[in-house]
Amino acid sequence: MTTELQVKVPDIGDFDAVEIVEVMVAAGDEVAAEDSLITLETDKAAMDVPAPYAGKVVEVKVAVGDKVSEGSVILTLAADSDAAGAADADAAQPEQPAEAPAAAAPAAAAADQPTEQPAEQAAGAAAGPAVTDSKPVHAISEAGFAKAHASPSVRKLAREMGVDLRRVKGTGAKQRITADDVKGFVKSVMAGQSAGASSGTGLPPLPQVNFVKFGSVEEKPLGRIQKISGPRLHASWVNIPHVTQQDEADITELEQRRQALKGKATEQGVKLTPLAFIIRAVVLTLQEYRVFNTSMGADAATLIWKNYMHIGFAADTPNGLVVPVIRNADQKGVFEIAAELAELSAGARDGKLKSEQMQGSSFTVSSLGGIGGTFFTPIINPPEVAILGVGRSRHAPVWDGSAFQPRLMLPVSLSYDHRVIDGATGVRFTSFLGKALADPDKLLDF
Repeated sequence: MTTELQVKVPDIGDFDAVEIVEVMVAAGDEVAAEDSLITLETDKAAMDVPAPYAGKVVEVKVAVGDKVSEGSVILTLAADSDAAGAADADAAQPEQPAEAPAAAAPAAAAADQPTEQPAEQAAGAAAGPAVTDSKPVHAISEAGFAKAHASPSVRKLAREMGVDLRRVKGTGAKQRITADDVKGFVKSVMAGQSAGASSGTGLPPLPQVNFVKFGSVEEKPLGRIQKISGPRLHASWVNIPHVTQQDEADITELEQRRQALKGKATEQGVKLTPLAFIIRAVVLTLQEYRVFNTSMGADAATLIWKNYMHIGFAADTPNGLVVPVIRNADQKGVFEIAAELAELSAGARDGKLKSEQMQGSSFTVSSLGGIGGTFFTPIINPPEVAILGVGRSRHAPVWDGSAFQPRLMLPVSLSYDHRVIDGATGVRFTSFLGKALADPDKLLDF
């Protein structure tokens, strides 16, 4: 016996009005349980909505370009009554705490993620790049902010950009403030213009040039990730006093050991990359210098000390740079880290990372060694206070006291928030990291 049932958008965290970028079924199609029905694209990742049970598509209620939220009807499905009932019963079972979305239970989120986004509040919510410690646009009046006519996702965006919603004019239905209103406000301030009720001074405007008079030009829009990351990187650079400490680490023995272990790793289905060892060395260093695993409090007068180590790593994709997160990296060995690196990197390249896979990082590693380069100045990913940049290793003559020896040297660049970390501590961090990378036995001892 079959029953026609409505398939709705499931819990997608605190995202609201998410755009549909692909519809993969049509009326009359037969689908199996877990087959993808539509693809949603948030400001952090693309995610597929699967079929909750097998059946035949009766009517599709959405189209590409539509915006949906949790509970929105996707389609009508003719499904076996018994199978549908069993699937609904399974879905009703409570999720494990570690998988519960932050927006589904605010109280639980505050307990599980007490410090990931100090811009939200001292307790924090789901983490993501946020730049409000120094109030880049205006100091936020909490009383006025609470009364602003805006959705939770827009409020989150406003906090990430340091925008006081009282000063933003809404252009949505019934003067509701939209994400575009917030972004427009930031652009106007950055251009030195007056925005809303604000008369504050912005940055000096850049010169506007008519390039056509110099020759033929072509204008192309920025990519989606560039549009999202640009304002955040700009705000980070403007509001955080960056210092970059550069050093070299001798990884001669590490590389020899990695080459010797590649066969064993392949047998286990693991691609053993240098980055896995680097992240393990970063964990050991963070355990020694915990201040690098903190965040500035919302009042800019306290530090949030985190009792977890979630390490983000920059992944190059066809659509731009994204930062997947290895959660609880301090509880994983090199092989386990390597396996997770491969899985997350593949998801990033395919645009299939879930939003929670890019949230909550407490320290980030940006490795360009696979491409080239030596030293650079990575920009801090707020609310973190530091980021490690890694270049391509090279053989160099190193004096051992009696002669020069060929050693494989790895260039590292550590950028840190000078309000939190002083130069001496920065040097100690890179020195300890260098010793950790020089001792592969210790890195593999887990």
